Amino acid sequence: MSALPPITVSSLDADRLYELIDTLPASAFPGAASLRAELDRATLLEPEDMPADVVTMRSRVRFEIAGSGQPFELTLCYPKDLNGAAEQISITAPVGSALLGLSVGQQITWPAPGGGTTSVTILDVVYQPERAGEFGR
Repeated sequence: MSALPPITVSSLDADRLYELIDTLPASAFPGAASLRAELDRATLLEPEDMPADVVTMRSRVRFEIAGSGQPFELTLCYPKDLNGAAEQISITAPVGSALLGLSVGQQITWPAPGGGTTSVTILDVVYQPERAGEFGR
């Protein structure tokens, strides 16, 4: 795997995600250890200090998966917020965990379901709660 890019995570998101990792059964979140490792290496900022181009929880992000040739636009969600809409992705999905904390232009290689890896590149953060002034969401 290539070197990991630097990531930035809000302290609020980190607290909620550590709690999620600690409470979900392993069978419901096989990538929990990978997400914990990402949180452990992240630069943590207060929500009010979050740069506008960083993917945070509940951000709507446009990204590309290497080899797909197609951009995707999805909202990064906590499992409890999923409502079955096609435009959502859970933080518990491998690509969801890969998106968190990246900024526009960054790429990360991440474990794929069933083995192997996938690379994700951030094209745009279309909506970010912090940028919209929604700090306690």
